[in-house]
Amino acid sequence: RRDFGQATFFTATDGNHGRGVAWAANKLGQKAVVHMPKGSAKSRFDNIAREGAQVTIEEVNYDDCVRMAAAEAARTENGVVVQDTAWEGYEEIPSWIMQGYGTMAGEAAEQLGEKPTHVFVQAGVGSLAGAVVGCFASLYPDNPPKFVVMEARSADCLYQGALAGDGRPRMVGGDLRTIMAGLACGEPNTISWDILRNHADAFVSCPDWVSAKGMRMLAAPVKGDTAVTSGESGAVGMGVISTLMEDDAYQEARNALELDRNSRVLMFSTEGDTDPKQYRKIVWGGEYPSE
Repeated sequence: RRDFGQATFFTATDGNHGRGVAWAANKLGQKAVVHMPKGSAKSRFDNIAREGAQVTIEEVNYDDCVRMAAAEAARTENGVVVQDTAWEGYEEIPSWIMQGYGTMAGEAAEQLGEKPTHVFVQAGVGSLAGAVVGCFASLYPDNPPKFVVMEARSADCLYQGALAGDGRPRMVGGDLRTIMAGLACGEPNTISWDILRNHADAFVSCPDWVSAKGMRMLAAPVKGDTAVTSGESGAVGMGVISTLMEDDAYQEARNALELDRNSRVLMFSTEGDTDPKQYRKIVWGGEYPSE
């Protein structure tokens, strides 16, 4: 733990991370400044503002918001960047955040009581994915689960790095428009990339309908299963696994991953209906139908 004194925390976010930073700053008697990318939902903006933070929605994408927050922190006395992405010279705080994600993975492993055959985890910059994959790779070094990393198609920087096959990270630019706002990140966390490029078995670039399918399946599951209210970024794993298992167009991928009816798959839902209007349009109104 570091004593920041009287500090101002700067961060960029789609909503969930920013709310956490704003909440922590409020509890610790610190200030928080949160920049949200173009197209951010008003409900997510309001949730952060209610925690007492100074919040803006900028006319740039997430990665440019990160640069904006870092620049403002650099010229502010006791300014601190609190971001879950990492770059050269900024690695300590992202490592702490990844340790927090690792706690979630450790708790899941403890509750499962046995090794999952597969772990499906979504990625924006890759911090969550790197922490989850790193945790399970450490728990089962001799026989790890199969790891599948999923991204929004418009922001699939990790997928592009894997596709290049040279071990170097890749970046994706533009508006990064996707319903999966929490995954709309075009520049990878360098710490996570080192983990994922060495341990992930597959990277999947997902169009928005895959996430929408997952949201509807979780909201209205088969008889006997508990319904889950999962937002766009949280439900993509359900959409991916169901598509892989049900669509013979993906039989080659299914076979390569050794997925079958006996598989024990671990997935993480990382958000609820943080944008209630969008959630209803998708789950009730059928927006983004399966292709």
